[in-house]
Amino acid sequence: MATGTGELEERRSLLKAATDALTDLDEALAAAPGDDLGDLMELLDTLAARASAARVQVTLEAVRRGEVAGSATHAWVRTHAPSLRQSGAAAVTRLALDVAADDTPTHRNDPGPDTPLGIVWAAVHDAHIDAHTGCAVLRETTRLAPLLESAALPTATSGLLALAAEYGPSVMRRLRPRLLAEHGHDGALEDLHTRLAAAARLSMPHVESGDLTEYQLWMTPAQAATLEAAIGPPSAPAPNDDTGEADLRPAGQRRVEALTVVCATATAHTTGAHDTDRGPDTTLHLTIPLADLTTTDTATPATTSDTGGLFATPTGTPARGAGTVLATTADGTLLTPETARRLGCDAALLVHLLGTRGEPLTLTRILRLFTRGQRRHLLLRDRGCTYPGCTAPAAWTRAHHVHHWADGGPTDITNAALLCERHHTHVHRRRLWAEVHQHPDDHGTHVTWDLTPHSYDRHLDTLEHPPDQADAVA
Repeated sequence: MATGTGELEERRSLLKAATDALTDLDEALAAAPGDDLGDLMELLDTLAARASAARVQVTLEAVRRGEVAGSATHAWVRTHAPSLRQSGAAAVTRLALDVAADDTPTHRNDPGPDTPLGIVWAAVHDAHIDAHTGCAVLRETTRLAPLLESAALPTATSGLLALAAEYGPSVMRRLRPRLLAEHGHDGALEDLHTRLAAAARLSMPHVESGDLTEYQLWMTPAQAATLEAAIGPPSAPAPNDDTGEADLRPAGQRRVEALTVVCATATAHTTGAHDTDRGPDTTLHLTIPLADLTTTDTATPATTSDTGGLFATPTGTPARGAGTVLATTADGTLLTPETARRLGCDAALLVHLLGTRGEPLTLTRILRLFTRGQRRHLLLRDRGCTYPGCTAPAAWTRAHHVHHWADGGPTDITNAALLCERHHTHVHRRRLWAEVHQHPDDHGTHVTWDLTPHSYDRHLDTLEHPPDQADAVA
């Protein structure tokens, strides 16, 4: 007994010395060579892992001696290990209680080595994983135990443990389908997928403060695989080798734009259209006050003439205000006038004008769309997106009015160019112009884009004020 006490006192002194060595460590680090920092980090990590394991061992000893029991163990841990109050006390408590209650102890009073608890406890005891990770592995083995052959459970536990130790508990769950497929009872994986199918769902849209629309989506593995197969290729980064433009879109933006393209293409197919003759992507009802639609920065009112239409604005000056979507689950979503202009290229857009007191005024005509024959001609002529360097196929494109319909541009193939969703938005946002040639140029293309920002506004100004007319006025 005295020997044991002496050994414990010796270790206590060493622990105090280690604690003193870590106090004000930053002062000593200033003089440390760079090569020593890595070695020091490894030593500290080993010390921290051993200390984490020792806290579980001390808690287990207290439970086995009867110093603490049951629910009081958690409070005991929080009292004597204040740093675990932030997180970790529950895992230390749970693991210590489970090991103490195990009814298959070995000669060391530890759980049997071939049980999930014994395998996990050995890893925690030897500081390979912490208590939190150990509890996560045990929760997963508890879920899997009824589904796996009993002889496979130790192997499955070891596999989960190795994956969790390397990548963390969240990655560990990815092994579940493989374990069920290889070691599960007959039909275990199929039963799991059947249960998952009942839980899969897509939420209704939720507009967050009139800004982005939020969906929540839960999918079965098969559904997720189908989705990823559809949006994977179009959501990959697409730097433009021809123009030198990098694809700076975040991954999330690329994915949602790819999903939009897939949905638009599917809609075209279900309405009887094909890749060669897509119909309108949407029929959009929009309400907007006349004052918002016609007010501009230069106070020049928009006209209702055939050359300008209700959506005309002074050169380079988009209309202010916003329109409100009607007649869908996205009711109340606000769209800018410029967005309405972009949708007008390839969407049936019905605008309901409102007076100063919100009263309905007139119902504008549906924006004229390219015909099926025109779309087929554009497919043969352009083959795909006409933006320089883009390789998007025709199935991913829409017909764009080079001279915007809203600014009086005709719906003719001489005023049309195919653009993918990404570059259609880009062209409208940067207000770019293109020249459409009757015959292909040296590169075999019929459309030449002016990528200078606001090139559209300069060309539009030239159309409205030809040089000879300006000279005559001068």
